[in-house]
Amino acid sequence: MNFTQSKQWLERAYKVIPSATQTFSKGPTQWVRGVSPHFLERGEGAWVWDVDGNRYLDYLMALGPIILGYNHPRIQQAVCDQMRAGSTFSMMHRLEVELAERLVEIIPGAEMVRFGKNGSDANTAAIRAARAYTGRDRVACCGYHGWHDWFIGSTTRDKGVPKAVAELTHVFQYNDLKSLERLLIQYPGEFAAVIMEPVGVEPPQAGYLEGVRELCRSHGVLLIFDEIVTGFRLSLGGAQAFFGVTPDLATFGKAMANGLPLSAVVGPREIMEIFDEIFYSGTFGGETVSLAAGLATIDELQTHNILSQNWKHGEAVHAILKDLIKQYQLEDVVKLMGYPVRSVLAFPDVDEKRTRLKRSYFMQECVKRGLLYFCSHIPCGAHGEKELEFTETVFRQVVPLFASAHRDDLFEQKLEGGCVEAIFRKA
Repeated sequence: MNFTQSKQWLERAYKVIPSATQTFSKGPTQWVRGVSPHFLERGEGAWVWDVDGNRYLDYLMALGPIILGYNHPRIQQAVCDQMRAGSTFSMMHRLEVELAERLVEIIPGAEMVRFGKNGSDANTAAIRAARAYTGRDRVACCGYHGWHDWFIGSTTRDKGVPKAVAELTHVFQYNDLKSLERLLIQYPGEFAAVIMEPVGVEPPQAGYLEGVRELCRSHGVLLIFDEIVTGFRLSLGGAQAFFGVTPDLATFGKAMANGLPLSAVVGPREIMEIFDEIFYSGTFGGETVSLAAGLATIDELQTHNILSQNWKHGEAVHAILKDLIKQYQLEDVVKLMGYPVRSVLAFPDVDEKRTRLKRSYFMQECVKRGLLYFCSHIPCGAHGEKELEFTETVFRQVVPLFASAHRDDLFEQKLEGGCVEAIFRKA
């Protein structure tokens, strides 16, 4: 493949944009440089084209927001219609009410709604609301919750975060109820909230989410489900509907508007009314184009049973990979993790660099064959039979190459560009 334009745009980007990207996970360090594109130009259905005109099947779906498919006609029509009417006004707009009403209908724990533009907005708003409601300061977290100080201070990317802020956030381990209980006991009466992704790629153990729910109740702590990723994917009502565990607050984003910037905090009236007292306000909070896209996305999901299609496609991808992993005796080398609507191909190794080398090589060989592969599978409504056939064809070529490289320990030698880098680096 020719990447002349991608390389030229990358050179220009480095001159005017730190790290050359707005989103670390989309940046040049996350792909095998030299054999991968850097800039995409357009998308249609489940396919994307880079600036050099190369075409790829995509399973990353813009890190999750594309749930129906790129350039979806129903969403595009809703966006164009609203653009003609106007995107931002001097007063409120009825779409704020309409979409809030729809979210209350479909999300178990929702009685009131506040909107934002991204996941970080919504999570930080939920944390501020929890602190105001409880009168407490500490937060326990489990998962990734965005770039704002209260969370990112708990990671290795903590430069610029005041120590006093970072000290108020504590990390606990998923599926380890005791790790959370120890924190709540260590700081009695000090935790405002427990915020967690209800599921990542590791399924919750039986009774785990229910146990977290009960711990929070017994310690007077608000439970917040970060459903930025799980919302609209596991089920229309999110992970709380899928698992039958209702949090005190929940945040939604990514797939809410099929690629338009929109997020939300939802919860019962008793708690949500604290938003009358805290400051959470933005000029674009009621931006109408994204709200129109959100309504159209829900309509499309409900009308055409898209979520069921996504589950079936993901299950088919899983079946292909499981068969190949078994066929080439890679069970101890490659792990397929997560639910079919959001899963990853992992390469566990005691040596973190070797993990990245294995992943890089697998990605490299997929991209060379027209599969824009991040080792994740996030099906959208446009992934159909021809996309599945293409996926299987690529995997049946790549897995034996990977098995050969593993047998002879040649991952580093076979990598044709720079190895993908870790965003969060261990100290």
